[in-house]
Amino acid sequence: MLIIIGFFVAHWYASVFAQSFFLHRYMAHRMFLMNPFWERFFYLFTFITQGSSFLHPKSYAQLHLEHHKHSDTEHDPHSPHFLKDVISMMINTARIYLEFKNGKRTSSSPYIQGLPTWDRIDRIGNSHSVRLAFCGAYIGIYLWVSPPLWMYALLPVHFLMGPVHGAFVNWCGHKYGYRNYDTSDQSRNTFLWDVFFVGETFQNNHHKYPSRLNFATRWYELDLGYPVIWVLSKLGIVIPR
Repeated sequence: MLIIIGFFVAHWYASVFAQSFFLHRYMAHRMFLMNPFWERFFYLFTFITQGSSFLHPKSYAQLHLEHHKHSDTEHDPHSPHFLKDVISMMINTARIYLEFKNGKRTSSSPYIQGLPTWDRIDRIGNSHSVRLAFCGAYIGIYLWVSPPLWMYALLPVHFLMGPVHGAFVNWCGHKYGYRNYDTSDQSRNTFLWDVFFVGETFQNNHHKYPSRLNFATRWYELDLGYPVIWVLSKLGIVIPR
């Protein structure tokens, strides 16, 4: 049982860090720079940690910028104020994401064309056989450990780890919590939950300052992703802009 809990926690935090650090802060907002080696290292890290729910980085960036451009309007890919529930929000988000990935929709942001891609990893990560192989690996670990039956209910979260993180952040982060800033949207900060999302639920702060590397702006707030990035900057792995 403890092995499964440890595996779930490790997968959760590795995946949410990859999504926050690489997909969100680096790809979508270009908050820092990396040399080609580290860029590819974290590209691969994102593929491995997201596994069966790997999100194509450039498509994620375009989707996220669309969200900022139309935040909490009818054109927002995932606003809880225009979609009736979390499931319909996830379906709508997936539909628009796939339009970006398949080239049926493009972002108007001028720097999108300069974003890094890695065709081999994109091709492997988006293949159905590889996604199924990751799902099989997760199931295999559970069968090997043989935990109590109720713990198998965690498997769907492993399968959809990336979208689960995104759904929670976008639904709760624009519906519940407090506001530090009077922004034009309905973004909120859900402070108590952020221990599970490494800064991502400080949505109101982020929408006020979308290029700010530290998502916490008050003394009592803690963006758990920021200290890691600070250490990486001191090691010369990232260069804050």
